[in-house]
Amino acid sequence: MLFGSDQPEMAVPKKKTSKSKRNQRHAVWKAKAATAAQRALSIGKSVLSGRAQGFVYPVAEAEDTES
Repeated sequence: MLFGSDQPEMAVPKKKTSKSKRNQRHAVWKAKAATAAQRALSIGKSVLSGRAQGFVYPVAEAEDTES
């Protein structure tokens, strides 16, 4: 940082990230996204079929306010 400037220093990596490390990080990110998508689809199916036990979905209240 230069003396007298108000800007903080930028973070700079010490070494280049290898392709395998980058690919591993990308695979973990994709796996988390796939798990979240699967869970969302499962919750959506259970709500639509009426078998949702641990998920509160106020269907009756929404229909009453529209009338």
